[in-house]
Parts: sequence; structure tokens; C-alpha cells
Amino acid sequence: MGKAILVLSDGAVFEGRCFGAEGETIGEVVFNTSMTGYQEILTDPSYKGQIVMLTYTQIGNYGVNLEDIESSGGPKVEGFVVKECHDFPSNWRSHMPLDRYLRDNGIVGLEGIDTRALTRHLRSYGAQMGIISSTDLKPASLLEKVRAHPGISAFDLVKDVTTQKVYTWSEGCWRRCIAEKVEEVLNAVVYDFGVKFNILRNLSDAGFTVTVVPAQTPIEEVLDMNPDGIILSNGPGDPETVTYAIGHTKRLIGKKPIFGICLGHQILGLAMGGMTYKLKFGHHGGNHPVKDIVTGRVEITSQNHNYCVNIESLRGQARLTYKNLYDGTEEGMEHVEFPVFSVQHHPEAGPGPNDSAHLFKRFRDMILGNRC
Repeated sequence: MGKAILVLSDGAVFEGRCFGAEGETIGEVVFNTSMTGYQEILTDPSYKGQIVMLTYTQIGNYGVNLEDIESSGGPKVEGFVVKECHDFPSNWRSHMPLDRYLRDNGIVGLEGIDTRALTRHLRSYGAQMGIISSTDLKPASLLEKVRAHPGISAFDLVKDVTTQKVYTWSEGCWRRCIAEKVEEVLNAVVYDFGVKFNILRNLSDAGFTVTVVPAQTPIEEVLDMNPDGIILSNGPGDPETVTYAIGHTKRLIGKKPIFGICLGHQILGLAMGGMTYKLKFGHHGGNHPVKDIVTGRVEITSQNHNYCVNIESLRGQARLTYKNLYDGTEEGMEHVEFPVFSVQHHPEAGPGPNDSAHLFKRFRDMILGNRC
């Protein structure tokens, strides 16, 4: 493996070794604190436009398999940074080493840097654009390139990851031997802003037939499907760039029960006339505690977001339901009048704990409880 370097837009330089594909890539650099689940992280469409650095030191030791991906079409990250990549996996489920998986999918990786130092830098100075290169090793040249990039907020990244056609989903979570039995199967339509497969699996296990539609699908087409409820999925980038989704959601409120997850939560807040704001370095990992405001229950959650909804900006349309116990930021809300709720964290996990998986059943119960 040859030399490669990472240059941040503030001029910080980190030298290491190239793994995966050779070349050059630009993205917003963020860190993820999960100890396992690198394959799910790599294939999470919410990471489109970002270079992901993992804080856990040894990555790749259990390889890559074809069952744990969270989206079709390979990894969605722009680049991948680790302390140490293990090229000799030990796991009966492994199909290939991580290095080969990244190389086959054209993802540039960087290993051998001080990931603790990079984490501290991002915590101190914030998430920022960065460039990894194994071909141009001149920091000044790379700094010029990364500073010329407009940043990911200049793009609608949802268009890059949404499905191009309507499809149905019936597969449940493979980790569960038997899904919960339900008396009535409900119909759910999922707006795909970059949906993770585990959201679809959990909906199936909760007793839904699932139809996934492209992000730009008009609400008339969705309502013609006569869904019992609508899910606004996770996805990448700045929610304010997805103007069509905000417009669709605004018209859907009050017509059908709605459940928003991550980007879907942010879009819902904007559709109600609220505001979003960007976190300094985001929440990315599988160990974030959130508190249910009503019950007082604390759940350890999986998170991946750079933006939050300012609940106070909703002028009484929604009430806060969850808050983050690390920094007190908003983690969930519910509409004061209509059957609509959303969370900023990921109840589907993948990777992460399953403390919040009950929210899929809550969505089902909300639909049944609001029938005329």
C-alpha cells in the first residue's frame, strides 16, 4: 500500500497509507463512534457526500458479507478513514476482506493516521470538507482543491440515492426467528430519501406491507395507493435542499398518519414551517443516549445526522418528545393535532442497539388508534 494523505479545508494534514481504491475523493469529514457495523455504515445512503472516519481502532476483522448491506449499489460514502485495516478477516459469514470490497467499489480509503487526533480536531473545529488522495501528495495542491469545493449543502444529495422506480418489500429482520403476529396487515408507503433496508425490515416485522416510492413522487400518486400510513425516510445532506419533499410533506400532514426518521424528521419540521440548524460535528454512532420526555425512559440509540429541528420554531404545532442526553439537542417530536410523529435517531439501528425498535409498533398503534 502506497502513501496517501488527508487534507482538511482548514489546512490540517494527516499522512497515512492508501487502502481500497487508489485515487482522490472529496467529502465532508465526520467521525463515527460505533465499535462494529462498518459495513452498514459504508452502505448507509445518509453518508452520501461524506468521508467517514471510525474512532474504533481495528476495522475489517470480520470482513464483508452480502447480507448486512443497508442499500443497493455498493457503498455510499465518499471515502473511508481508519486507524488500522485488517486484511485477514475471521468470520464464517465473511465473503471478502474490507480492502477488496472498497477497491471493487471504487472507494478511496486511508489508514495509519492518528484517528484520535483527527477526532479531537473535528470536535474542536467542527466537521468540514476534506480531500483524500493517493495520487497528488502535495498538501498545498490538495488544499486548493478542497477549498474550491462549494460544500455538500450546495447539492441535493437525495436525488443521487433515491430509488428510480416504485418497488415492494417483504423481507423481515433476519436476526429475529419469528416476527410478531398481527391480526391485520397494514399498508405503508415509504418516501425514499435514502432509505436503509433495516427500516423496511422493521416495518415488515411490525405487520406492514411496504411500498417504496421515489423521493419526488407526487402525493396524488401516493394517496392513490391508499396507504394506512406514510414513512419519511432517512437520507443525506442539508434538508433545506430537498424542497420538493418539503412541499409534498406539507400537503400530506393531516391526510395520513406520518412517521419521520432522521432526514424525514427534519423535512417534517420544515414542512410545518419550522427551522433546522447544523450541529458543530454531528451525531454519528451507536451509543447515543436519548430521553423520552413523557415516560422518562432512556434509550441508547444509533445516530447519523448533522442537522436538528428547532422545535421552538414550530410555534406550538409540535411538542418535543425526545432529547439527546449528550448535548440536550432535540431528538423527536409529535404534532399537537394530527397523527404525526418523528425522531432524529435511528430506531431501525443497523448498526446499533435496538432500544428504539418499539417505535415501529408505536406507528402501527397510532394508525389503528386514529381510524374513523
